[in-house]
Parts: sequence; C-alpha cells; structure tokens
Amino acid sequence: MQEKIKMMSEKNISRGYLSTVLGCRCPRCREGKLFQFPLNIRLKNIIKMHKECLVCGQPTEIEVGFYYGTSYVSYALTVFLSGITFIVWFLTIGISVDDNRFIGWLIANAVFLVVLQPWLMRLSRSLWISWFVKYDPDWRTNPIDKSVTERVVKEQMDNW
Repeated sequence: MQEKIKMMSEKNISRGYLSTVLGCRCPRCREGKLFQFPLNIRLKNIIKMHKECLVCGQPTEIEVGFYYGTSYVSYALTVFLSGITFIVWFLTIGISVDDNRFIGWLIANAVFLVVLQPWLMRLSRSLWISWFVKYDPDWRTNPIDKSVTERVVKEQMDNW
C-alpha cells in the first residue's frame, strides 16, 4: 500500500503551461506554489514568495531585482484588459461624446483594474519567472542548474 502511495506521489503532473502560470506554480516542476499565502481580501503579504520551490528547490529570486520587469508585463495585461472592456462596453452600451457613456466606461474600467490589481501582480510575476525558468519533466533526476543563480549576491537580497 505504501508503494502505491509513493508511486502516485511520484507520478508526473500533467499540468499545461497556461494552468501553471494562472495557478502561480513553479515553472520547473509545475507542482509547487510560488507564493506563500493564498490570494485573499487582506492585501498584506499577497506577493510574498517562497525563496525556492517547496517541491523541486528551484530558486524564485534568480537575481537581485529580478522582478522589476514584471511592471512591463502588468502594464501589458492592463492595456489588454482595458481594450477588452472597451470593446465589450462599446458593443453593449455604446460610446458617445454627447452623454457620459465614455466617462462611465473610464470609471468602470478603473474600478475593475483596481479590484484585479493583486491578482495581476501575482500573474505578472508568474509569467515573468516562467519565461526564464523552463519546465523540466525529469526534474526529480536532474539537479538544479547552479549557474542560473550565480548572480545572486546574498548580502544584497532584500536590500531596498
């Protein structure tokens, strides 16, 4: 019975790239969670990440300032979502300069983006690390490439 449980735990997870990114999971093993706390209404610690994946040991902070690039990803996501909300608003309500329908869309879109901001921040971090850390289906037998983390200076970590 214990061998059966062990085999089930060693079974490869057949998670795709999209579900890995949307679920904020480790891009190397696609099993471990990237963030320490679940997304909830309390905004404290929502982007606090594990130092490394709890399943495969992949470091999440590849170098100092690694996640600065997520601002570009977050910006692209918000522009994309704003475009979608504009199209939906245009097709359902319409846009006119004669009344306040455009102002209504601006306010609704701003509220929508503010409510989604915690999720967008997590999603942009998950996307960003997935572009630099590749999926390894044989992660149990392949050791972590230490050359990826050689640029990390321990003394400069969290030195903001």
